[in-house]
Amino acid sequence: MAEYRIERVGRLIREKIGVLIVEGKIKDYRVNPFLSITRVSVSRDLAWADVYVSSFKSEGNLAKGVEGLQSAAGFIQSQLAGQMHIRQTPKLRFHEDSSIKEGFDMVKKIEELSGNEGP
Repeated sequence: MAEYRIERVGRLIREKIGVLIVEGKIKDYRVNPFLSITRVSVSRDLAWADVYVSSFKSEGNLAKGVEGLQSAAGFIQSQLAGQMHIRQTPKLRFHEDSSIKEGFDMVKKIEELSGNEGP
């Protein structure tokens, strides 16, 4: 039962941070709407949440975006506390996740190998 709750809290954090990014409520210039929250890993005691961020743009933009999100972590945590109905809001740690960029690169390589033959 506890693991289900931890997963549910992680999904909710992922959703709420995504909305904050898309709506432009995070005013740090390094955070752009092309950032995507890929997953959130919450500790068993709900003290920490590791948030993995990805983007299909360059890795330099991703690194800057993660720095911007980490800089705004206090603001994001306060927004989460107001929207989530849990006793303790986890402290946020942001990490780079290059999975989306790697996926785009792989699709591009497959298209190059197939000779761009389309319908």
